[in-house]
Amino acid sequence: MKHKNFFMTAALSMLMVGAAQAQDTRDALKSYSFVEAQGGVQLTSTDVKMDKLITPTAALSIGHFFTPVVGARLHVNAWESKSGFSDIDKYYKWKYVTPDLDLLINLTNLFSKKSNHALNVMLLGGVGLTYAWDNDELKDLNMPATRVPLAWDENRLSHNIRAGLRLETDVTKPFGVSLEVNANSKDDRFNSKTNDADDWQFTAMLGLNFRFGKRYSKPAPVVVPVVEEVVEEQTAAVAPAPVVVKEKVKKEVTREEPVKLHKEVFYAIRVSENETPSAIMEQVAKFIKENKNVKVSIVGYADKGTGNARVNKMYAAKRADQFKKDLVNRHGIDASIITTDSKGDTVQPFAENDKNRCVIIDAEGIKVVKEIIEVEE
Repeated sequence: MKHKNFFMTAALSMLMVGAAQAQDTRDALKSYSFVEAQGGVQLTSTDVKMDKLITPTAALSIGHFFTPVVGARLHVNAWESKSGFSDIDKYYKWKYVTPDLDLLINLTNLFSKKSNHALNVMLLGGVGLTYAWDNDELKDLNMPATRVPLAWDENRLSHNIRAGLRLETDVTKPFGVSLEVNANSKDDRFNSKTNDADDWQFTAMLGLNFRFGKRYSKPAPVVVPVVEEVVEEQTAAVAPAPVVVKEKVKKEVTREEPVKLHKEVFYAIRVSENETPSAIMEQVAKFIKENKNVKVSIVGYADKGTGNARVNKMYAAKRADQFKKDLVNRHGIDASIITTDSKGDTVQPFAENDKNRCVIIDAEGIKVVKEIIEVEE
């Protein structure tokens, strides 16, 4: 009973720590689901030498990480277990299956601010049931009933309380491998020896897992204000007529001057969509509509710190093409005046790696200026 209370307290403590952990608002993996297959060895502790009790074990599980720290899984462990009597050097085997509901705490993400880790350390705890059968080898030993009451003849179900430690490769990758070690507390009828003391089963397994349904945090694009370059007119002072004073009248005149626009839009990792409405996109659309003979260049980039050249080339092109598409569809801009290009990660316009997930917009045109001046008749 003391073992049960200890593991229940540990499981509740891990749940409270995970619930208190704040959501990760960085540009990082936010949540994901996974499936895993595991295989390894197990032993059930008794008064027999442990090297005589090692048997194979296997497991299947499916689960979900709700935050970078807290996850849960349904885990089914099964195969074969072994026990015996050292004084007469006789042993027997039986089959078992153990479904468990486990809580997973990623200690690496709990105590680190980094987004990605080559190796994650996880603490786990859970509860479930064990069903055992096929203990005919023990029955065939014809042991006296006073020594080994056959507990399974009455009830083949047992509780299971689990705690363990898990090492797992980078969770941002689709596939990963794991090493997991567990200690399981079961009722003493698990091995048919009713001695009023819980049995302990220890497992060590290697696993292969597949992660899917990943969600990433998406911070708002950083807006960098850029001042438009405008060529100012310099007017020369007109000397007054020496003697004759002429009447002045007001007259509307127009003049043209070249203008330019430069804008930068930044994206979260693996993001190519633009927010609705976008302040920068509205500024670009306004520039096009207010000037004539406008030509627009949109170039997409990707950061060299993540992904690979092929994927980054695709994301950079997708960002540039999506920005053009949104200009045309949302603001009615003529697509023929816009050209797009993708530099991928071959060009890094910024020293800071994450700022290179961007598109850069450059536009040129002619501004028509109307003004009222006074002229002499």
